[in-house]
Amino acid sequence: MANKRDELIEKYATALREKFGLEPDMALLKKVTIGLGPSIYNRDSANVSGTDEKELYRVKHNFLIGKLGLQESGDLDAAIREVMNTYGASERTKYRAVIYYLLTRKFGKEAVYG
Repeated sequence: MANKRDELIEKYATALREKFGLEPDMALLKKVTIGLGPSIYNRDSANVSGTDEKELYRVKHNFLIGKLGLQESGDLDAAIREVMNTYGASERTKYRAVIYYLLTRKFGKEAVYG
């Protein structure tokens, strides 16, 4: 029987395939998911609200700048908006692991999870 984390990783992979038309790099997806720690098991912290400015600020500052080491710029906001728009306003469940995976790929920062 698969453990809970593996089940979640498979759920995230399905979201990438169905919502974004991407075949995920499963090794990277797993590393991004593990990097989120226990937050993936809590419904609130496992998801990102696309309309909550504080939440989007945290994605930008804690993840893009803090984790990936990117510099503050309008490109960061644009990338977050692009991912949120692709996910779609009607999709209430926007998985944090999926968003972080997509942003990691977008900025070519896979090596952070080396």
